[in-house]
Amino acid sequence: MPFIDLESLNEKEVFPGYKGRAIHTGTTTYMYWKVNAGAEVPAHSHKHEQVVNVLQGIFELTVDGQTKSLEPGKVAVIPSNVKHSGRAVTYCELLDVFYPEREDYKF
Repeated sequence: MPFIDLESLNEKEVFPGYKGRAIHTGTTTYMYWKVNAGAEVPAHSHKHEQVVNVLQGIFELTVDGQTKSLEPGKVAVIPSNVKHSGRAVTYCELLDVFYPEREDYKF
């Protein structure tokens, strides 16, 4: 299926205030998030490499103890097993790309 309508995908609230829709390619997961202002993701790590893309809004991201505010056009690369956390300063739309695929995001 080469063409996908994001609105046709199942949406799930993975963290409080973080609703996501996932596309899985067999090697990567593309997670499209709609995030409420003020919603937070606690510090965590995982085996997946993660690239964070801010499509809309301002998102504060902490990676390995370093904090930056990201806005559209700013991207963060999080290596495998590195602790990170985040907070939506405003309403945000994000695209996270994970390698390898996130089995836990198959819903």
